[in-house]
Amino acid sequence: MRDRREGTYVGKVKRRIRIQCLILTAMPVYMVCLVEMGGGDSRVMTDLAQKISRLLFFGGIIYMISGIVRNRKLLNNRLLLKEQMQTEQDERNQYLHDKSGGLVMDILLVCLMFFTWTAALFHMAVFYTFLAVLVLAAVLKALSYCYYSRI
Repeated sequence: MRDRREGTYVGKVKRRIRIQCLILTAMPVYMVCLVEMGGGDSRVMTDLAQKISRLLFFGGIIYMISGIVRNRKLLNNRLLLKEQMQTEQDERNQYLHDKSGGLVMDILLVCLMFFTWTAALFHMAVFYTFLAVLVLAAVLKALSYCYYSRI
């Protein structure tokens, strides 16, 4: 007999793969559109902005590819799938994730990375502002996660 929760978890993993593939195809398209609008001019961008924009873009691509590979590996191996499901459904892990900002903070960090990357191609003052907010949000999430993991 098949466990109902495992069946819904398989659907969740498949949905993650579809979303990651969509993001992976949208990233280069968005980059081409930004460059066509005049972004990424090396005469305007500072060295830090160039490095950060490359890190965010190529790091994002590598992260999406690794996520797709990891999730496909889960679908092919039932034992790994079950272990991952138990890890994600563990109450302590859910508590730590919720107390460190949860889904809202995760979405905020992704949006801040997106805004920082876009601003790096166009305007340096805006880029430095977004970079400072991104670093602050990431540090606050990490500190709150560390704090609540010790409780």
